Amino acid sequence: MAKRAFVIHCWEGLPDTRWYPWLKSELAKKGFNAQVPLMPDTEHPRMVPWLNKMKEVIGTPDKDCYLIGHSVGCIAILRYLESLKPGEKVGGIVLVAGYTSDLGFEDLKSFYKTDIDWKKIKSHCDKFIAIHSDNDPYVSLHYADFFKAELNAKIIVEHAKGHFSTKDGPTLQSALDSVMELSGKK
Repeated sequence: MAKRAFVIHCWEGLPDTRWYPWLKSELAKKGFNAQVPLMPDTEHPRMVPWLNKMKEVIGTPDKDCYLIGHSVGCIAILRYLESLKPGEKVGGIVLVAGYTSDLGFEDLKSFYKTDIDWKKIKSHCDKFIAIHSDNDPYVSLHYADFFKAELNAKIIVEHAKGHFSTKDGPTLQSALDSVMELSGKK
């Protein structure tokens, strides 16, 4: 069975913007069935519709399933992992510009109504990589410390990549390299 990869885009993101099409294409070249699903109401993300969309497109999670989140896509992935049944596991997670609070934005509050259940998340995935930028205008580098402490995530800090948006570059080599590392396909 082919390895699967799902890129969960950012707030106001679209599947054909930022570095998502590039990553999808590069993963396909490496033999992945890669998708960038359009998340519901991207201009006003809400946890329940995003979670339902992820369940729909991912189907049955397994060790050959890899999830890559960008910004709000990261907390959506973590909440997805919390929702899995005992014994269900995914192969690995890449968190790009992720955070563990609503950053003061009303539109993000639905993702943070309950505390993040780190133990439950780790029961569904063993391998995490978090990618941050040293000049992200929204996400402080201290969020990398949470991912390191709570998920034992490998941390990658990129220089001057902003929030990894279109203006910050149409490619994200560290995300591709991270998926390859997690999947053992280097």
